[in-house]
Amino acid sequence: MHPYSRQTINQLLAEMDGFKPNEGVIIIGATNFPEALDNALIRPGRFDMQVTVPRPDVRGRTEILKWYLNKIKFDQSVDPEIIARGTVGFSGAELENLVNQAALKAAVDGKEMVTMKELEFSKDKILMGPERRSVEIDNKNKTITAYHESGHAIIAYYTKDAMPINKATIILFHVIYLFTL
Repeated sequence: MHPYSRQTINQLLAEMDGFKPNEGVIIIGATNFPEALDNALIRPGRFDMQVTVPRPDVRGRTEILKWYLNKIKFDQSVDPEIIARGTVGFSGAELENLVNQAALKAAVDGKEMVTMKELEFSKDKILMGPERRSVEIDNKNKTITAYHESGHAIIAYYTKDAMPINKATIILFHVIYLFTL
């Protein structure tokens, strides 16, 4: 623990304990790491109520994407629900970052509007890292890899209740070699 951490916690506890009952003061705190909270902070009378806010579901991600897309120029063919289905586990901030990266990509490419192409590119970059264009794969291995990935896609397509397939790729990425989304 950092030397000032204990001092900071002690000061916060002293301030919280300084309020009189029924003074009408509500203290709200937020953390991404509840397991790291000092037990003195979460005892009754302090932060004794905990509300967990989960990451957004597909409907929530769709609405968040719409919110951020409305702040930029985007093509009418953009479908936020398709992007939302491919961003399981993303927070609101991560979705904002995705839209911002797509807008930057569009600007760099000289486009006036964001399209699905930029959104998909940004999503892939966030999920899998940048493309690795410097690595060459011979045609035989590309073909074998394409068969393999298409097998994943076919099985997913015919599996009841499987998530819809968005993309299958054999492009090399920094983090992941190949992928079926």
